[in-house]
Amino acid sequence: MIIDSAFQPAPWLRNRHAQTFFASFYTLWAPKPALRRETLDLPDGDTTAVDWLAAGDELPATAPLLVILHGLEGSADSSYCRMLMLAALQLGWRSCVLHFRDCGDYRNRLPRRYHAGETNDLRYFLETLHKRPESPENSGPLLAAGFSLGGNVLLKYLGESRQDTPLRAATAVCVPLNLHECAKALERGFSKTYQRYLLKRMKAAVTRKFDPHTAAFNWEKAMSARTFAEFDDWVTAPLHGFSGMQDYYDKCSSTHFLKGIERPTLIINALDDPFMTPDVIPAEDALSDHVTLEVAQAGGHVGFIGGGTPRTPQFYLPGRILEFLGPNAAMPGM
Repeated sequence: MIIDSAFQPAPWLRNRHAQTFFASFYTLWAPKPALRRETLDLPDGDTTAVDWLAAGDELPATAPLLVILHGLEGSADSSYCRMLMLAALQLGWRSCVLHFRDCGDYRNRLPRRYHAGETNDLRYFLETLHKRPESPENSGPLLAAGFSLGGNVLLKYLGESRQDTPLRAATAVCVPLNLHECAKALERGFSKTYQRYLLKRMKAAVTRKFDPHTAAFNWEKAMSARTFAEFDDWVTAPLHGFSGMQDYYDKCSSTHFLKGIERPTLIINALDDPFMTPDVIPAEDALSDHVTLEVAQAGGHVGFIGGGTPRTPQFYLPGRILEFLGPNAAMPGM
């Protein structure tokens, strides 16, 4: 079902770009929790990193475990991850951030990175959490939250897995449900600013991993890309086995997987999100009976600052996410 969000922006922060920028600066004054790094060896011989909230190591093995998926070029150090991990700890939950390959300060081995439809790494991590002999402490209820690109990965995974998932419930925030529409939105108006910033970071990441002689794509085209669509056509697609940007967006837009979700799932999107347009919101009949799509009139992109002052802002998302997941964390074993 589709519901209207109760969120209202703070009177001093009504502009969608102000919401987006302000939330990203939270790291300037927010506590930085201590993390414990784990290297995750993947079935194809590659690796990635999992950062665990160190304070959670003191909690019992049966405590709920919240797995967080970050957004494009994000990491466990992203403000939204920090906030959610600390809020979950207040409930007595353990938490971790599963990094996409080559994200944060961790470099993977293989000549590839990550993309919006890569669900195999999440699937492997979740399915082995209760089985890995090196991590016998992971025996509590499993929950997940994904932000932006991470939300797209999470929803696609849930739709593919249906009942075949250890997750009890999930939330996905500011999701680029239709990758075609989001790429177009970022080519308009002030949203081009986000595109330029992220493209600069993505190109820098590519140059850390490849050079003109080792790249499995056209290096000159990659370095000249001026839009996400061009970068995905010239870099993301050839690196990950897609015939081009159209093929990648067609196969990986999570809107195509919402009907298959069979776990309680909350999606929170804002109509004023500068990374997309209202056209990404699907019709209600595209959702499964297990999906609630909460649509806010405002909030920006992973902003949702609803009150307080500029020095002590109040963030809507951590509380709303945990409010939804909470009843499922307390359910008896499935």
